[in-house]
Amino acid sequence: MPTIKINNINMHYEITGEGQPLLLLHGLGSSSRDWEKQIPAFAEYFQVITFDARGHGSTDKPRGPYSISMFTEDTAAFMKAIDIGQAHVVGISMGGMIAFQVAVDHPELIRSMTIANATPELLVQTFKDRMVVLQREFIVRLIGMRKMGEVLGARLFPKAEHDDIRNVFVERWAENDSRAYLASMRSLVNWSVMEHIESIEIPTLVIAADQDYTWIGEKETFVAMMQNAELVVIVDSRHATPAEKPEEFNRVVMDFLAKQR
Repeated sequence: MPTIKINNINMHYEITGEGQPLLLLHGLGSSSRDWEKQIPAFAEYFQVITFDARGHGSTDKPRGPYSISMFTEDTAAFMKAIDIGQAHVVGISMGGMIAFQVAVDHPELIRSMTIANATPELLVQTFKDRMVVLQREFIVRLIGMRKMGEVLGARLFPKAEHDDIRNVFVERWAENDSRAYLASMRSLVNWSVMEHIESIEIPTLVIAADQDYTWIGEKETFVAMMQNAELVVIVDSRHATPAEKPEEFNRVVMDFLAKQR
């Protein structure tokens, strides 16, 4: 993967295929390689662009704190540096949150966006919410990233048929830098662009797994508030839909993008 210097970090990225730019934004603790089941399919029709976010994969991992605004400015600076103009943007989880923030701060950079298993805010309000965050902090600090991967892998890929995907997930998760992971996780807590959601005019597809962390009703609510958005639910799927249900995910995204060209 080539490297580009933006905002004082060395960012690793990859460009595959030709056509309109399609930028894929990965989630927390992930990297661009986790789009491996999307890149070949999308590259038949688009110029597919991926990069490892700050603190992830092969990109630099400076000390925190990090923020969604920081990830957003990295994304905008990267898009301008490689001179792609507007792009279709697909973001999963944290990547979806970054896409929302780019849509608010730099709407001129986005032709359309697909938000997978993400919402426009992540508020930690209840005791249960706080315990989820504290549990991750505890596991990462005292036991390590591999254990965190094992815990998450069992939730995301619970079936026997998921054994291979789960094993790959755990091995990749174990490679995460724990300090950068925690800084990235904290950046999500109490982030919100909900006050701007009604002003987003960009054509938007929201993909919701029926067994995601956040319930479908929450996504129905904010989709109804947006000016040009639609919701598609993928059944029998959890948070890592692109890896768990790649063929269905790819088809839904391609159907949406076909209407935007």
